[in-house]
This record gives sequence, C-alpha cells and structure tokens, in this order.
Amino acid sequence: MVAHAGSSMPSGSSMRCFATGRASPTLWQRCLRSVGLCLAFCLMAGGTFAQPPQLPTAAATLVPDQEPITPIPQAPPADPLKLALGERLFADRRLSHDGTLACSSCHDLHTNGADDGRRTLARNGSKLPFTVLSVFNAALSFRLNWEGNFRTLESQAQSSLENPANMASSVDEVLAKLSADAQMVQQFHDAYGHSPDRTSLLDAIATYERSLVTPGSRFDRWLDGNTAALTAEEQTGYELFKSLGCVSCHQGVNVGGNLFERHGIFRPLGSPLPEVLRVPSLRNVATMAPYFDDGSSPDLDDAVRRMAAAQLDRTLSDQQVTAIIAFLRTLTGTFDGAAVVAPP
Repeated sequence: MVAHAGSSMPSGSSMRCFATGRASPTLWQRCLRSVGLCLAFCLMAGGTFAQPPQLPTAAATLVPDQEPITPIPQAPPADPLKLALGERLFADRRLSHDGTLACSSCHDLHTNGADDGRRTLARNGSKLPFTVLSVFNAALSFRLNWEGNFRTLESQAQSSLENPANMASSVDEVLAKLSADAQMVQQFHDAYGHSPDRTSLLDAIATYERSLVTPGSRFDRWLDGNTAALTAEEQTGYELFKSLGCVSCHQGVNVGGNLFERHGIFRPLGSPLPEVLRVPSLRNVATMAPYFDDGSSPDLDDAVRRMAAAQLDRTLSDQQVTAIIAFLRTLTGTFDGAAVVAPP
C-alpha cells in the first residue's frame, strides 16, 4: 500500500540536506557532520579521488555506536488480533473495486516487499509515474511514497484504496464488502469490539504494515558490535559511502527516507519531474532492481555510477564501485526468519 504518489513537494537546494518534518536534532547534526566530512575530504584530495581509503586501524573512526546509520529495531508491540486482521486485509482482493488486486499484489512479502519492476501500467492503462517502493520498513520513514506526500500509513492506505491507478475503490465500498462477510465482521469485533468502520479498517492495515520491518542485516550486526560481521572490502565500501558524501542523504535507521532532495544536480537522473523527491531508503537495496523513481537503472553497478555522477559530480573507479556495492549488499535484512530476496 505504499506504491504511488500524487502531489509535488517544495524544492530544496542542491547538494545539501534541508530540514522538513520532525527530524531529530541528533540525526540533523549527523547529516551536517557527514557533509562536512565530504567537503573536507574533497579539499584534501584536490578534487580527485584516485584510490579508496585504507581500512581504518583499531584507533580510527570505525566505532559502530557513533555511526550516522542506526540498526533497525524489532517490530513495535501490537495487539495480535489487530495484527492478524491487518495481515488478512493486506492480502484481501476485495479491497480493489473489481476484486483483482490486494496490497500484496504489488508488495510481495515473499521477496523484496515491492515488485519485480515490471509493473509499468496502472489498471486504467495509464503509465505509472513511479516505480513501486517496498512496504518493508516503510513505517520507519518520515514520509511515504516517492514524493513524500503522506505522513501516516493510514492516510496512504486510504489514498491507495481510492486511487484509480491502484485499487480504484473507496473506503465505503470496501466496508460494504467486508460487512457482508460474517467471519470478517467477527474478526473486527474480536479486534476492535465493533463491526468494520473506516478507522478500524485503516488502523488494522497500518498496524500490520508497522510490523513489516527487516532487522538483522550484517551491517546492523556490525553496528551492534559484531566486528566480524563485515569483510575488509565491505568496510572500505562503507568508508567510501561516507567520505564521498552518499551518507549526507542516506543515513539514519532507514539509510534514507528522512528528508527531501533535488535529484539530477550535475547530470540527469531518472525522470526530470518532479525535481525534488523523498530520498529513498537503501535498506534491502540489493534486492530492489531496477532503480530510481522511473526504474531506468537496471543494476547496482549502473545505479552507483550514475548517482555519483548526477549527485556528486564524480566518476568512480571500478574498485570504488565494487567496494560500495559490497557495502550496500550488507544492508539486506531478514523478514519472517529468512533473508529478504530479489524477485525471481
């Protein structure tokens, strides 16, 4: 239910983070510190970056509890009856007008929480403006959708129900269908003490979506103090990720998802409009090809090179790209006891 968006957001200045919403002071300070690190490194390197940095020594800066990225927490406590109801609704095709789509139709929980990138047309035949974002860890982002035009899972769920490109239905239509199902009515009574209504319908879906987090990545285990969780190359990739400035926009618990940024600063990147997008999360990014809001990048190698050129005005060496990709692959977490995987 977090696939598409519909309104534009205010523009921001190029190559710097800007405060929107309620980002925490600690995160904002880390963002600024990351930008400063990038600028300082560029000055020291005379505008070039020929070789990746050496692996840090024990006395250097690789201190997990002082990093600009934080581990994904476990899912928040929730009423098991509401969770079970939300899970059922998430897979219920009656949420769509013609009974052909469920939330799970576009957000496959058996793979990456999104789709395989091949869904390019809406149900009405129009071209979708954006690729499908993963529902995994969506609750950890400060806004939802590529344009960041929803603040809550409930408001986004309602929009998806009503969007002609998605469910093409309405809350009232869905409630009428569910109220005709005695078993479903009983499940609402068990969870909420009454028959289905707007608030309980949206709350059940949102409650379930809040449980869809993917902790336990190798990078998170490293952040938690397991220094053996990353290889030397992966740590080099992470140091590059920070020193080049990638972490200026991709930080925090979701490695993104907490600010807006202008894209295509130095070179075109993805669709030209809207100019400003919510920075996507890089959690499970190795499973999320194709990349960018228009799906124009087929793999991580291409995406990393194009991002460096478009956002940082950098041409990376093969060695740098390989190391950064090695780091990005450590961001793959687990769901329901298994590693998140790419669609077949």
